[in-house]
Amino acid sequence: MHSQPASILVVDDEPDLRTLYELTLLREGYRVETAADVAEARQLLAQNRYEVVITDMRLPDGFGMELLHDLRKQQRPERCLVMTAYGSAENAVEALRAGAFDYLTKPVDLKQFRAVVASAIQGTDSVLAPKTAQTRTAPGGPNGLSGPTSLDRLVGQSQTMQNVKQRIAKVARGMAPVLVRGESGTGKELVARALHESSQRAGGPLVAVNCGAIPEALLEAEFFGARKGSYTGATQDRQGYFQAAQGGTLFLDEIGDLPLAMQSKLLRAIQERSVRSLGATQEEPVDVRIVSATHRDLAADVQAGRFRQDLYYRLNVIEVVIPPLRERREDLPDLCRALLARIAHESGIPAPKLTDATVAAIAAHPLTGNVRELENLLHRAVALGDGDELHVDCAVSSVTEPLPAGTTPGATETAPAAARADQEPVPRDLQAWLDQQERCILVRALQENHFNRTATAARLGISLRQIRYRIARLNIAAPGDPQGDDEA
Repeated sequence: MHSQPASILVVDDEPDLRTLYELTLLREGYRVETAADVAEARQLLAQNRYEVVITDMRLPDGFGMELLHDLRKQQRPERCLVMTAYGSAENAVEALRAGAFDYLTKPVDLKQFRAVVASAIQGTDSVLAPKTAQTRTAPGGPNGLSGPTSLDRLVGQSQTMQNVKQRIAKVARGMAPVLVRGESGTGKELVARALHESSQRAGGPLVAVNCGAIPEALLEAEFFGARKGSYTGATQDRQGYFQAAQGGTLFLDEIGDLPLAMQSKLLRAIQERSVRSLGATQEEPVDVRIVSATHRDLAADVQAGRFRQDLYYRLNVIEVVIPPLRERREDLPDLCRALLARIAHESGIPAPKLTDATVAAIAAHPLTGNVRELENLLHRAVALGDGDELHVDCAVSSVTEPLPAGTTPGATETAPAAARADQEPVPRDLQAWLDQQERCILVRALQENHFNRTATAARLGISLRQIRYRIARLNIAAPGDPQGDDEA
């Protein structure tokens, strides 16, 4: 680490604002130089090195984006913060996509200004100013100790997985929102954790939220917090997800399940970087990086009017696509070994031997539930095994196989079928057997109702929340749309 404080270049054509930014940063202990236009900034950049460049978007002789492109083209290490006019959301998104570390909206809130600059400085080679985030925990957790990271847990040497890991390492450095896309069971939350752990925000919290599991009436309080007495049952002040993720990462899983009304409020929170708790009179600034995930085709949902276009562009600044397991079957041996080691560690038993025949048997499965289904398969094999070698039951069919013609989910069991059941041996693992029966019934009912979860729940006499829980627990995935459509 160098002994001198961090050096910052501020580029703005308004003298009063330049002075305001300069004094604010000097009070924080930074070294500051200023420029009034693109030409002056280029001259200073040719002579000096900085940790951060802060530039207005519109300048008398050009645009701040030109400086950003210069920095990227010359592969310089400076992190760039771009200031955009209020309401210019497309400019902010363009800057982030071009490689800006972050953006600020004018008129700039000075508290937010200091926080964003501190975030940009963190992780560079310079010593932070005394008032900035020196107290943050080092990446890897408290005391700088770390076990296997989430990036290590993304197992696979296939080219597609190498591409995913390289993209994570590249985009983790900035503050741009990331949208993780992939089928159910591919490991979207693991990617979100890898993004967090690989970023300079690793010492802060990672708050994971399943957007589809929160009752609609509680969404605002859960996201933004609530003051005591703001609604029936609010007996004390409570934090929302944004406040809990302060200084870290907020992971919004299944973002496509949010209702439109909440999408509008989420968009405002992301744009303004501030939230107002239920019952509060003032907004409070929040410093979080947004990572969201979905199995849905959000672009199609935008066209259908189910998802706000402006929120989609805000969330999808950078996209990370996780390949399904069927597109990287060469990773199966490594995946099986890694999963078996974890299962054995959690169970306190030696890891069973994985043979080529076993891997071939597993590869014969459709594995439509991806890595989650593979883990489920291995869990069952370990639980039912009685030797050193792993034996996979290849008779278990994929949960998304079509039903035989004429099969009716509500049909009662025939007498011959009941007689056959009496002749079957007693299962060695009752829970695994019951799970399989429940899975078959659920899949049949879902197929009968075209994978509409609301209609299926009504048909089975259970709540929508219960059926969501069972679908997730049993790794049920519908062809082309693993979670179905509640509103269809």
